[in-house]
Amino acid sequence: MRKGAGEVFPRVEVRHLHAVVVLAEELNFTRAADRLNITQSGFSKQINEVEALHKFHLFIRTNKKNVELTEVGRIFAEEARLALWHIDRAVQAAREGSDSILTIGHSPDADLAWISAILAIRLPMYPKLRVQLISEFCGELVRRVLAGDLNMALVTAPPESTRITAAAFGQTHLYAALPQAHTAARKEEISFQDLANDEWILFARRSQPVVRDAIIEAAQRQGIAPKQAHDILTTQEAIHLVSQHVGVAIVTKPASVGLNTEGVVIRPLVDPSLSFDTCLVMRTDDDSRLANEFGRTFLRRYATQHLPPKQMEFWLSA
Repeated sequence: MRKGAGEVFPRVEVRHLHAVVVLAEELNFTRAADRLNITQSGFSKQINEVEALHKFHLFIRTNKKNVELTEVGRIFAEEARLALWHIDRAVQAAREGSDSILTIGHSPDADLAWISAILAIRLPMYPKLRVQLISEFCGELVRRVLAGDLNMALVTAPPESTRITAAAFGQTHLYAALPQAHTAARKEEISFQDLANDEWILFARRSQPVVRDAIIEAAQRQGIAPKQAHDILTTQEAIHLVSQHVGVAIVTKPASVGLNTEGVVIRPLVDPSLSFDTCLVMRTDDDSRLANEFGRTFLRRYATQHLPPKQMEFWLSA
């Protein structure tokens, strides 16, 4: 772009912006040059070049080493600092967009619709984004998010912690899996009283600690001491054991859909306390632009399809 015939606008380079910002912070040529790891004469030359290019004084020299900012210098330094920040953001976005990987965890019993929602996300700024899915149990998912091994995870009933941010996007309900010959198999809904005389098949504590504890506590409130038969890790195991007539199981519904349930019926439990938030979990201090944008996109997209209007409105406006 030309100012006139053969004359171009003077251009300030990134090194000039760095020099001005550092000197504005240090107000001392020696300290500023040391921070940029250049000689003091080379540093002074950069400052002089900026002032000569635009014909204004950014600094007032109080002596050979110390300076004070002029009003013009204060404005220039603030804008230079902002410009450098935008440059860093642009470089980071380009680096992430060129070949980015997000590692996302979920439980073995995660609803397949949640996984599909994750895989369907496309972010324009990250055209080469790849998603790596990892299946783990609840406690391990949270531990790996905190350790930085996972960018985020889908966790049902995560533990409370100031170190994680847990954004609820759905509800997970519990169901009873019964042999077809069970006396309660024809009921539309099952209560714990219907299962009081059976042996119970429950998630092992390391698989779903909050859910397991809630089941035991709810039963005890109703005066029932569960006869525990087996600890299982997945719903598929539970359904198989029920089909072998070794007890009744309390499971999450999503993972039971599509399993071989011959000889087994699945009915909802009526206890209202046995409904749990399923959350997108991230580290509270995770400032990754990619991870946060992906998380917001998942929450908004999933809310549009699955959450009640009030919750949907909350996430769309977040």
